[in-house]
Amino acid sequence: MTQGFNTRAIHAGQAPDPTTGAVIPPIYQTSTYAQDGIGKLRGGYEYSRSANPSRTALQDNLAAIEGGEYAFSFASGLAAEDTLIRSLLRPGHRIVMSNDVYGGTHRLFNKVHAQWGIEVVPVDMSDLAAFEAALVAAPTQLVWIETPTNPLMTVIDIAAATSLAHAHGAVAVVDNTFASPYLQQPLAHGADFVVHSTTKYLGGHSDVVGGAIVTSDDEAAEKIGFLQNSAGAVSGPFDAWLTVRGIKTLGVRMERHSSNAATIAEYLANHDAIERVYYPGLSDHPGHEIAARQMRAFGGMLSVALKGGAAAALKLAEGTELFTLAESLGGVESLIGYPTEMTHASVKGTPLEVPDNIIRLSVGIEDVEDLLEDIERALSL
Repeated sequence: MTQGFNTRAIHAGQAPDPTTGAVIPPIYQTSTYAQDGIGKLRGGYEYSRSANPSRTALQDNLAAIEGGEYAFSFASGLAAEDTLIRSLLRPGHRIVMSNDVYGGTHRLFNKVHAQWGIEVVPVDMSDLAAFEAALVAAPTQLVWIETPTNPLMTVIDIAAATSLAHAHGAVAVVDNTFASPYLQQPLAHGADFVVHSTTKYLGGHSDVVGGAIVTSDDEAAEKIGFLQNSAGAVSGPFDAWLTVRGIKTLGVRMERHSSNAATIAEYLANHDAIERVYYPGLSDHPGHEIAARQMRAFGGMLSVALKGGAAAALKLAEGTELFTLAESLGGVESLIGYPTEMTHASVKGTPLEVPDNIIRLSVGIEDVEDLLEDIERALSL
């Protein structure tokens, strides 16, 4: 029987404990495991850097909800990204990436991997002609896609972009953090790898940090698994357990995040203080039709440009009460941020710099009337 998303999210990797019958598997808070003789391991477990039942449960769950064969859990989203790049690329290789990506990804690629001879080329992937020109310009081994992008909510056609990547000999990676597996399934659209900051919507409660890679590529999975163990940036058992707990309600949360964000986006699109709203659910968003085709709904993230410039943006960011001024996103509570000085400070002074009148909202699952009142009050200060 083919199971629906919510059924997989609740049950994949979550068989009741065989010893006690506990419906929720226990947290295996252990560093090592008794062996029944040299080389005689119980269930393949010998040391928790290499494998831990709590992490196995999370990885099985992640593979199921993303539609992949293999999943790997890490201590952070950036640890997952770093492991993937070092598993697939070598000095002299080239990455073509979205020109509007999470600032930490840009920092990792340009300040860390570039020192080891990896070339990084940003391009607007919503412009398929410009994207193909970047691929034609030099041999490219990897294409890095974010959709929707962070923070300007650009939507990239995953099927078209991955098809171009494959035609030019590159593998395609999609950072699916903003959409979550509930709203978008990149592997089904041709992507070779999916990465997540599981800190965000998957965990969903702002209480755990983690990252993940999902793929169906047998050879690549072997390389990733080797490096996961060899470098050791793995998620701990309690972090894995918390993430699984969050995933169980991912579907219902994403429905509420999306409906709240859509209401707020429509409200702000008609507000005198707002110059532009970046939200793919709006009919005038350049990527609206693509998003409607490849996403179940439009998500809980949106950004706004304020007519009053940086001063107005700062006033809004510091003036809300229910929207907490904080980095990160995807929790049940609403957050507000000023990307150019917070999440994207690492790209200031580069062509990827975020305009200083942009505010990013992570819309939570509170009562939307209260969120609207909070925003209106802050805009009227």
